Amino acid sequence: MSRIVFSLALAATALSAGLALAQAPDQADEIIRGRYQAILGDCSACHTAPGAKPLSGGLPLETPFGQIIPPNITPDKATGIGNWTEADFRSALKTGIGHDGKRLYPAMPYPAYTRMTDRDIGNLWSYLRTVDPVFNPVESNQLPFPFNIRLSMMGWNMLNFTPGEFQPDPSKSADWNRGAYIVQGPGHCGTCHSPKTALGADKTSEALQGGSLQGWYAPNITGNSYIGIGSWSEDEIVRYLKTGTNGHTLASGPMAEAIQASTSLMADEDVKAIATYLKSTEGGSTQKPQPIPASDARMKAGAAIYHDTCSACHGGDGKGASQLFPALAGSSIVQQPSAETLTRLVLQGSQAVHTPAAKTTPAMPSLGWKLSDEQVAAVLTYVRNSWGNAAPSVGASDIGAQR
Repeated sequence: MSRIVFSLALAATALSAGLALAQAPDQADEIIRGRYQAILGDCSACHTAPGAKPLSGGLPLETPFGQIIPPNITPDKATGIGNWTEADFRSALKTGIGHDGKRLYPAMPYPAYTRMTDRDIGNLWSYLRTVDPVFNPVESNQLPFPFNIRLSMMGWNMLNFTPGEFQPDPSKSADWNRGAYIVQGPGHCGTCHSPKTALGADKTSEALQGGSLQGWYAPNITGNSYIGIGSWSEDEIVRYLKTGTNGHTLASGPMAEAIQASTSLMADEDVKAIATYLKSTEGGSTQKPQPIPASDARMKAGAAIYHDTCSACHGGDGKGASQLFPALAGSSIVQQPSAETLTRLVLQGSQAVHTPAAKTTPAMPSLGWKLSDEQVAAVLTYVRNSWGNAAPSVGASDIGAQR
């Protein structure tokens, strides 16, 4: 959608959300821009539980250290951020220290938000002040001892956090720099798509090379042509982020939520900038391993299960059906180092994302009731090593652990 149409849509929404509070045209502009910052940052994904009032507190986030519940960030004075100042809010995003000096956990991705400009943070603050206040007490810190001691974050920050605003690269294009800013800053893509250290920090040397998160594997999204999105054109990346589908895959799980509430609502030029930046990045092995031979017992068992259970939708050749059933042949998603997401899809099934430009939401049924751990392992090993694919085998113990 054009910038003009997009801005008008944002303006209409902001008016209904409380734009009457604005005292001057420039404040109205700040609120409109701030709502767009909330879209870039996908604030609703964490801070809005299904069926709840916007930004009034979210569903629990499962971390390796325990459970954290995203807090109420409406302007309610008793249970939200109504008693915060703009300086408090800016400090939270820039330094990880919020109101009354409370230290935040990096589940709130201030290591990425620190790269945002002061103007963007100020606009976001202006917008949040117009959201309907909701009384909803949330006890965010559900971590067990000793992780529930917030002072420990002082040491974590010393080891893992480098504050500082994004600095454009003068040798790169304006599109590249805009894409880098969104990915590294408000979009906080690395929070899901980068592997983590033992302390839960992003491995910055392996940025965007894939990471495990709450039972899903967020795939490599660098320009790697084997396990990344290097084989996707910029137009295909744009189409995926705007619609949740392209000729390679369909979005599901947490990425479906991100597309529905964030990337599909972004301005076209920003999504194009993201594609430009991601295509330029590098990371992960580009050397395929030797595929497991078709004569292997696991491959034979997997082939039989695939042709009985999967081929009706995904095709005997693994090419799927465009816009309906994702291709498995040559898929970088299928060939990720971890089969965590594939396992989840087979065991639990999935529903594709619904967006204005792709309203059909194909579903994959759960097969966990039908297939044993050994059978799931066999069929995934087959899929990951057929039609030109090559990836490590999957063991029955891996399936059992995830089941």
